[in-house]
Amino acid sequence: MKRFLAAFIAILIALPAWAEIEIQDVTSPGGIHAWLVEDHSIPFTALELRFRGGTSLDDPDKRGAVYLMSGLLEEGAGDMDSRTYARALESLAASFGYNASDDSVSISAQFLTENRDDAVDLLHTTLQKPRFDQDAIDRVRAQVLSGLRSEQTDPNDIAGETFARMAYGDHPYASNGKGTIDSVSALTRDDIVDAYTGVFAKDRLYVGAVGDITPEELGALLDKLLADLPETGKPIPGKAQVAIAGGITVVDFDTPQSVALFAQKGIDRDDPDFFAAYILNHIIGGGGFESRLMQEVREKRGLTYGVYSYLVPKDLASVYLGSVSSANDRIAQAIEVIRDEWHRAATDGVTQAELDKAKTYLTGAYPLRFDGNAQIAGIMVGMQMEDLPIDYIATRNDKVNAVTLEDVNRVAADLLDPDGLQFTVVGKPVGLETTN
Repeated sequence: MKRFLAAFIAILIALPAWAEIEIQDVTSPGGIHAWLVEDHSIPFTALELRFRGGTSLDDPDKRGAVYLMSGLLEEGAGDMDSRTYARALESLAASFGYNASDDSVSISAQFLTENRDDAVDLLHTTLQKPRFDQDAIDRVRAQVLSGLRSEQTDPNDIAGETFARMAYGDHPYASNGKGTIDSVSALTRDDIVDAYTGVFAKDRLYVGAVGDITPEELGALLDKLLADLPETGKPIPGKAQVAIAGGITVVDFDTPQSVALFAQKGIDRDDPDFFAAYILNHIIGGGGFESRLMQEVREKRGLTYGVYSYLVPKDLASVYLGSVSSANDRIAQAIEVIRDEWHRAATDGVTQAELDKAKTYLTGAYPLRFDGNAQIAGIMVGMQMEDLPIDYIATRNDKVNAVTLEDVNRVAADLLDPDGLQFTVVGKPVGLETTN
């Protein structure tokens, strides 16, 4: 228990001030590349492994295989069944976490220095010799199916899936990465094994490490852990052809409050105007109670408890999304106000006062992301996947501050598309019907 408590405390302890974070570029003797923040103040290390591709690697008729596979990695490996594996992990006071998204599969590991070798041995067994026992498959499958059934009655999930089908056509983004009830029910152990072999390969691997470990020790760890991975995995799909026509799509659903997902074309993360778009979105709908949408839709008119917008630059497509919910007899007015605000920002832009306030918030909030070893390891892996420079943490706020009012208003005029704004409404909205 004491060792577990020590590990838990270590996870919560932040490194020195974010501006002082020094990232080292490490290459193992076997050629595995990683970024490292070395800190020996506590005997603890966080390791983040991320494999590009994610649930988008599923075959169309095997949707949900990667997601189910990722949930099975902690259900036994080597000669350990699920219970034996869980006891081994607990005895090391270590933590392993697994996550599958549209674009990646992540493995997050945290361990004490005194148990590093044993923890890496266990993680290696996890990666190289997963069991995929049938009883574990059936148990985790049941959990996934329960979640999918719940999503069928959630207006937000219904809106998201309806929009995805319209926007992404036959691309994997068009369907739920968790699969459908039919596809998950039909998955076999062979399908799970195929998903496993497609995901874990060196050609899509990104690594971040933070804590009590030297570059030489990290290099040896990476070779021990990852050197025997295959060189290549399953091909990653091509870019999605996003089709957002504008208008309204109504999905009839018996609920006293309608949910609306609104969307338009987005902007890629590597676009030179991304920071201007990022600040623009903060002003429009990403800035909480200070955003224009919250002021106009909630504060002035009382049409909703919350309305938000956010940029979504995925690996294979970029969209600009937002969400709002309101009573069935008021959702039409909320949508009208959102369209008006979209048009106002596109034609009139934002003010210098709004820009200054957004910059102050965004630069001040940025250091709060670096609140622990595991969080920093994850951020570094995300930076690598987005092809950001190794000094990005130190220079990011400079990029925010460099954006001018002219930049933001030019991007507002170019990016915002009031006529192309698509609303997917789930509920029984009064005065709304499908227009596209």
